[in-house]
Amino acid sequence: MSGAAALGLRNGSSGSLALAAAAGGRKAGPARGWGWRGGAGEKERLQLLHRALRLVGRRGAGLLLLLAVASAALLCSLFAVVKDDTTSSIIIASNYEVTKAIENSVYPSTARPVVMSKDQYSASDVNTNQLHLSFENLTNHPCDGFAVPPTLFDKKRTGPRPCPVCYVSVDEAFALMPPQASPSPVLQNLDYVSEDSGTANFSNQGSVFGGHVSLDQRNKSFDITSSMTVNCGFVRGKKPGQGTGFDINDDDLLEMEKCRGLVVASAIFGNYDMIQHPRNVSELSKANACFYMFVDEETMAYVKNSSSLYKDNEVGLWRLVVVRNLPYEDPRRTGKIPKLLLHRLFPNVRFSVWIDAKLQLVVDPYLLLERFLWRKNASFAISRHYSRFDVFEEAEANKAAGKYDNASIDEQIDFYRNEGLTHYSTAKLPITSDVPEGCVIIREHVPISNLFTCLWFNEVDRFTARDQISFSTVRDKIRAKVGWMPQMFLDCERRNFVVQAYHRELLEQMIASRRNAPPVEPSRRLKPGSRKAPPSKKPLVKRKKEKKSGRRRVPKPVTWAMDAV
Repeated sequence: MSGAAALGLRNGSSGSLALAAAAGGRKAGPARGWGWRGGAGEKERLQLLHRALRLVGRRGAGLLLLLAVASAALLCSLFAVVKDDTTSSIIIASNYEVTKAIENSVYPSTARPVVMSKDQYSASDVNTNQLHLSFENLTNHPCDGFAVPPTLFDKKRTGPRPCPVCYVSVDEAFALMPPQASPSPVLQNLDYVSEDSGTANFSNQGSVFGGHVSLDQRNKSFDITSSMTVNCGFVRGKKPGQGTGFDINDDDLLEMEKCRGLVVASAIFGNYDMIQHPRNVSELSKANACFYMFVDEETMAYVKNSSSLYKDNEVGLWRLVVVRNLPYEDPRRTGKIPKLLLHRLFPNVRFSVWIDAKLQLVVDPYLLLERFLWRKNASFAISRHYSRFDVFEEAEANKAAGKYDNASIDEQIDFYRNEGLTHYSTAKLPITSDVPEGCVIIREHVPISNLFTCLWFNEVDRFTARDQISFSTVRDKIRAKVGWMPQMFLDCERRNFVVQAYHRELLEQMIASRRNAPPVEPSRRLKPGSRKAPPSKKPLVKRKKEKKSGRRRVPKPVTWAMDAV
């Protein structure tokens, strides 16, 4: 075999690698078609190319060709694949590029072995009358083999963006719901302190609502046993929401106790955000899930006067719950109560999805449970920050952005450093980040996940309200004892199912600015000590090329437009 064919190189006179290999080292003779260099074939090829170029040069044909190319590019850019067959259906939801090449999660990705029958299904808290399952026995997960495509670099679009996520259908998500609760390592029974047993002093920090947890109580709460009693807010009163601070009307509490299966929750305090209405929610989810929005009296009054959808404490899918006697003056810290203590407000709920009020849910909530909990054998899922993985960097970023009092952040970081907190590195794998993007929390209410959020809330109550700073400390202490930790997924995956909106004040400013007349360009004033005003910037106008002449062109005098000083 010739050297070119043996090395897999294209022979210049044979036309293709296959022909070169078939020649077996013999000298390649003339071939038909495009591979023949010379003779009438070359003439015909050039004539055909010349005709094509003349056709493209015509206006009508050129426009048609441009339209065809644009249509093909648009179809290729829509990366949405829907595959339906008799056994499974996959929905790959993404029209976006990958935000960043981060290492794949090292958590187990195999699907939970499920053989679900209708008899097992009817034993759960799901409205089975509306289920139309496409399969009953599952051997391979429909999304097996799906991988996030490689990063596409784009200079024009920088920063975090969504990436593709493989979801099953809603019917399949219901079918994949585990019949039993996830295991809770070591801890089996969790109870909560129901009375304030201390007073605020140097060692007993925090609030009355949190129970003034002492340093000794805090440390003991990380010694996990099979049965525990810990501080978890609501320390006073008969039950959470009754005389505890963060008080809720009895009728609302009764409805909250009736909620089972899944609750989707959010909160607005201080009338800061606009209510975002979930989209793409299936009828199955509307029938089986609860949607609760916690608000204060100020926010409720604004909603009543401004929303045309408001009716009987409901706005769209959201049921509004007014909270009174707020335990904190800071709305951000108050918002951590429903965010981290949903298991206390909804004692009969099995799963919960927390979404910050600035975000709009655009994917069915049961698809999130299947994708981020059941498929990963996890009981707690939260996205990691898109660019920061180190708590020390997160603290500095919070200080630079004025998110909180700098002295309080430094005090918290120094406390954690003395306890052994170190910078994040790959040596911490399988931990993929120390900093979460805590605006979405997907979890199952089992003892170990409830303990995690209780102790996380105690850190927020004791130190700053920036829960990203305290997350890794609580996680690492629990992991060291029982080996459990939250599942952390990519931030670009989070951006696939929630969309961020503007907060209320900024949105009102934008609307008002559009109503007003366009702003007048400010007058150009002379700088001190200057005799001339700076020249105004004029738009660039493309002028026709002038013919050269023997005469030298004299520039016209420039007239400066000066305003009165």
